[in-house]
This record gives sequence, structure tokens and C-alpha cells, in this order.
Amino acid sequence: MNNHITTTSPNRYARIGGVTYLIIIAAGLFGEMFVRNAIIVPGNAAESANNIMASPLLWRIGIAGDLIMHIGDVVLMLMLYVLLKPVHKRLALLVVLLNLIQTAVLVANKLNLLLPLFLLQDPDYLKVFSPEQLQALAYIAVRTHSYGFGIGLIFFGAVCLVEGYLIYASGFLPKAIGIMMQIAGACYLINSFALILAPKVASILFPVIMIPPFIGELSLCLWLIIKGVNVEKWKERALAMK
Repeated sequence: MNNHITTTSPNRYARIGGVTYLIIIAAGLFGEMFVRNAIIVPGNAAESANNIMASPLLWRIGIAGDLIMHIGDVVLMLMLYVLLKPVHKRLALLVVLLNLIQTAVLVANKLNLLLPLFLLQDPDYLKVFSPEQLQALAYIAVRTHSYGFGIGLIFFGAVCLVEGYLIYASGFLPKAIGIMMQIAGACYLINSFALILAPKVASILFPVIMIPPFIGELSLCLWLIIKGVNVEKWKERALAMK
């Protein structure tokens, strides 16, 4: 077993994890910034519905991109577990479990994005509703998705806090990235609980409070791709692991 540890380069996992992380970030930005933000008009159900029906394929591509992102989440969980397990096995497992909950919540939440398509495509069994009612229901589904996303990020905020500690304590990844990931986790938690408890405050905070998470996650992603881990220190931790 020890021989297997010492002959397997952790940077293979680091590079796979880093590239996967980059795909996750790109897919997430595409779905949120270039699809939903371009189509949904805040507070205007009718115009949002018209935009969805004018670009149904783009709407579906955004959903598909999100699902690709969540497949990537699972791959990244495995890569980071392998890398961080030598620091503290139970905490690394806790990161995986919290991340699985987050991903499960976000995947189920995609049904809320499919619902507007079902409501707005004018099937016969919806004739009992007026167009205005269907538009309102579609908009409620989109709003529900934004809250479901916030709930999922509560678990991801916890992931970032624990993951940040493991990175900081590792000795084979930069302490600064560990600190940035913990700041990211705190920002996610503040934003998500504000969304639930004080939505108006959350709408004010959101543009600013999401900057530290973006910087922290992108820093970790690029470090894994470009630098990887300090192999000797990682192997020392791995060999010392009981």
C-alpha cells in the first residue's frame, strides 16, 4: 500500500481536479450570466416568459450546462478527497458528504427550470389557466430555482470552510488559498442565509459578496492546473497516514 502511495503522483489528481474545476466555473457562469440573466427580467413575468419562449433552445442549453457542471462536481469531489485525505481523513470525507448534499439539491432544483417550458408551451390541459396565470407560475418557478440554488450553497459554504482548513493545514498547498476558500465559504453562508431571512439585503449584498468566492475558487482551480501540489510533502503526509 505504501509503495502504491509513493509511486502515484498526486499531481495527476490535481490536474484532473483543476481542469474539472475550470469546466464547473465556466458552465456555472454560462448558465447564470449568459442564459438566465439574459432571459429573465426581474419583476416582469410576462417579458420573462416571452423571452423563454423566444429562445427555448438557449434555455435548455443552460439547463444542460448546469447538469454537466454537477457531473463535474462529483469528479472534483473525488480528486480533492484523494488530495486532502492525508491531511485529515474524516474531515476530507465530511467535505465529500456536504458536497454530495449540495450537488443533490442543485440537481433536483433543475426541475424548477424545466417547469416554465412545460407551462408556456400551451398544451391543451393548461387551457383552464389564462396566459397571464401561466406566465406568473413560470416566473415563480424561476424564482424558486434561485432560492433552491441559495439553499444548495449553504452546504457548499460549509464545504469551503472545511476544505479551506485542510488546504491551510496541508503543507503541500498554499496557506493563502486555504484562507481564501474559508472566506469564500463565509460569503456563501452569509449570502444564502440573507436570501432566506432578508431577501432585500441579499439582493444588495449579492454583487459584492460573490467576488471573494470567485477569486478563491478560481485561485484554487488555476493553482491545481499550473502548480499542482508539493509532491514530496504530500507523500510525507500520505505515508504518515494511518
